[in-house]
Amino acid sequence: MAGTRPFGVTLVAIIAWITGALQIISGIVGLFSAQLTVGVVAIVIGVITILVSLGLFGGSNGARIIVAIVFLLNIAGSVWLMIAHPAAFWSALGSIILPLIGLILLFTSRANAFFAKN
Repeated sequence: MAGTRPFGVTLVAIIAWITGALQIISGIVGLFSAQLTVGVVAIVIGVITILVSLGLFGGSNGARIIVAIVFLLNIAGSVWLMIAHPAAFWSALGSIILPLIGLILLFTSRANAFFAKN
């Protein structure tokens, strides 16, 4: 039987699901504003994001790894932005906080136990 999902994992999964839904909505808006390629790409990314979030809800370690990689890429991009564009330092620093919190929540001892059981 699957273990009880920690609140932190649930929170990250909900945020990922909402993000995916917003990406799909954004893609649909893009389709109606003559940005066909951008709209289709946004819809595809949104669907993938929702599927990954469902994997988190179900305890998929593969989904956790995908989300962790995306968070690490977000952090790396923000660090690069801080270095390349010093005027954007505080904005970039702010953009590091949520992915960092997400990584922490996905790799707590309770989260590790949850993903190990599933």
